[in-house]
Amino acid sequence: MDTTTISMNQLFAQLGLPDDDEGIRAFIKAHRPLPMTVRLPDAPFWTPAQAALIQQKLADDGEWAVMIDTLNVQLRSHPMPADMPQGAG
Repeated sequence: MDTTTISMNQLFAQLGLPDDDEGIRAFIKAHRPLPMTVRLPDAPFWTPAQAALIQQKLADDGEWAVMIDTLNVQLRSHPMPADMPQGAG
């Protein structure tokens, strides 16, 4: 039985995105909140290859799907107050 645990860094590397912690935080910050009406693979910021990879890994329902679900939750959360622009309003 494969007990390999997939990390967010590995997921971002598979997607061809910056896979260091700062790169991951920046990506999530730039693309959230993703509306609940948009399926993660259909989000407008993915390339066709990235969307296909996400769709396939979700269909496989393995360890990759767990990490993709985690990313999905993070992208749907609203920005923290510290992430909001200062002086707006």
